[in-house]
Amino acid sequence: MSSPRHTIPGTQQPPTPQPPDSHTADPEATHPQGVHPVDESRPLGRILLFGIQHVLVMAATPISAIFLMSATLRLDPRLTVNLLSAAFVLSGVGSLIQSLGPWKFGPRLPFVMLPGGAPLVLFLAIAEQHGLRTATGAVILTALFSFVVLPVFSRLLAFFPTLVIGTMIVIVGVNLVKVGAVLVTGRPGEPGFADPAHLGLGMATIGFTVVFYLVSTGIVRRLAVMLGLLAGTALAAVLGTVDLGRAADGGLFNAPQLLPFGSPRFDLVAALPLMLYSLASMAEATGQTVINAEAVGKEIDRRTAVPKTIRGDALTSLAGGFLGLPLMVTSGENIGIVRVTGVRSRFVTAAAGVVLIAIGFLAPVTRAVSVIPSAVIGGTAMVVFAVITVLGVQMLGRSDLDQHTNTFVCAVALALGLLPILIPGVYAGFPPNLRILLESGVAVGAFVAALLHFLFHHVRPGVAARVATARTESDR
Repeated sequence: MSSPRHTIPGTQQPPTPQPPDSHTADPEATHPQGVHPVDESRPLGRILLFGIQHVLVMAATPISAIFLMSATLRLDPRLTVNLLSAAFVLSGVGSLIQSLGPWKFGPRLPFVMLPGGAPLVLFLAIAEQHGLRTATGAVILTALFSFVVLPVFSRLLAFFPTLVIGTMIVIVGVNLVKVGAVLVTGRPGEPGFADPAHLGLGMATIGFTVVFYLVSTGIVRRLAVMLGLLAGTALAAVLGTVDLGRAADGGLFNAPQLLPFGSPRFDLVAALPLMLYSLASMAEATGQTVINAEAVGKEIDRRTAVPKTIRGDALTSLAGGFLGLPLMVTSGENIGIVRVTGVRSRFVTAAAGVVLIAIGFLAPVTRAVSVIPSAVIGGTAMVVFAVITVLGVQMLGRSDLDQHTNTFVCAVALALGLLPILIPGVYAGFPPNLRILLESGVAVGAFVAALLHFLFHHVRPGVAARVATARTESDR
C-alpha cells in the first residue's frame, strides 16, 4: 500500500507516467483493480527472468569494487573471494529491504543496492592511512551517524522541489553514463585506453540491444537489455576475449566471513570523511527515491518514503561493516531498466536480491558472472544510465523553465554540479574534508539548486514585499 499523498510546499507533483506503448504490452501486464503495478506479483518464472536482467546489468559494480579494493590493499586471493561473496550477499539483502520495505526500512520501490563509488574510495583512503580495522569501524560509525542525523535531514525535504530533484537526476545520469563509458574505454592514461576492440564490443552490445528492442514485442522486448548483454558476451566469446576456463576453477560454495579484518577500531576523526559523505548520499537517495517512484508511476509522500530509503541504506551498510565492506548505497542503475522495459513490479528487484544472495553463496555462479567483459557491461550500462538522464530532463520540463528565474537556478546548479564530473581532480588543491563534498557533483548540484531556489522563490519575494510595504507607508 502506498502512503497517502501530501503536497510539500514549493513542489510540483508529477503526473503519473503512461504505460509502455500498446504494441509492447504484455498480456500479463494487466493488474487487478486497486493494485498498483509496483505492488503486483507476476508468475515466478517471469519475475525471475526480469530479476536476472537487473543482476546482469549491475553485477560489474560489486565485482569491480572488490577487485579494486583487493588490488589497492594487496589482499590475498582467499580474502578477495570472501569479500566478493559478502558484496553479492549484502547487495541482495539490501535490494530485498528496499523492495519489500519491512517496518520503517525501505520505500517498497524497485531498488537494488551496491558497494562502490565514492564510499569505496573513502574506505580505501581510511584503510591506507589508519588500517583496515579503523576503516571497518568508520563504516559502522557512519551507518549509526545516518540514523542519528536522519530526523534533521527529513525536515529539509521541503527544500527539494521538482526543479531541484530534476537537476540532481540529470547530474546523476550524466555521472553514471560516464561510469559506464569508462568500463568500455578504460581510464585515460592507463594501458589499453580507448582500445578499438573494446570500443567495438561496447558499440556492438548497444547495437544488439537496439535490435532486440526494435524487432521484438511482449516479454522479449522487455528482456532486450539482458538479451543485448548476452549477445555481446557471445560475440566476445567468439572473438576469444572471454576466459571461460576461469568460471570452472575453484570450489562450489562461498560464505561471507564475519569481521574478516579483525575486530573494528572506532576513530571519530578517521571516520569524519565518510560521515560527511553520508550527508551527500542522503541528498542523492532523495533524488533516486523520487525518480524511482516517478518511473513506476507511484505517488509517494517524500517525507516518509525518503527516510525509509535512507534507513535501508544505513541498515545494510551497518551489516556490511561487520563483513568488511565499504558503505552500501541505493543504486540508480536499475531505474533505467525499469523505464526501458516497463516492468514496474518491486518483486522483480526482490527476485534480483534473491539471485544476488545465491550468487554470493554459489562460487561457480560468481565466477561465471565475473567473466562477462567490462566493455559489454559498459555498453549496456550506457544505454540504461542515459535513460536516467532523460527522466531528469522530463522532470525539468515540468518545472516551469519558461520562468527565467528557474532557468537560471537550473543552469548554475548544472554548471557547478557537472564541473567535478567533467573535469576530475578540479578540487585537488582543496583541504581533504572540503574536497570530499565538492567532488560529489550530485551533492553540489543539489545544494546549489536548493539554495538558489530558496533565495529566489522565498527570500527575494519576502524582501521585495517588505520594501514595497515600506514605500507605500512612506508615501502616505
